[in-house]
Amino acid sequence: MKPEPSPKTVRRSVALPYKLIEEVLSVAPPELRENLNRLVTVALQDFVIQRKKRSFEESMARMAADPAIRTECALLSKEFAIAEADGLKADDLKND
Repeated sequence: MKPEPSPKTVRRSVALPYKLIEEVLSVAPPELRENLNRLVTVALQDFVIQRKKRSFEESMARMAADPAIRTECALLSKEFAIAEADGLKADDLKND
């Protein structure tokens, strides 16, 4: 009888082009070249990080282009402009 697979591991069979494997192995760090499972795991982790980063950057770009957010940021900047001169007396600000 087969042992139960670990619930923390998902086993999948994938078909990868030989040329892709050759290319991946040629650029992989030495410690990953001998363990394709580990290499695929690291590659997928990197993929997730890059996708999340791209999604965040796209969200920030949308926010930066949003007129309502731009207006709110301008109001906040105006309200907190005095904090930029923190430590200066009002007379010091007039001389600028």
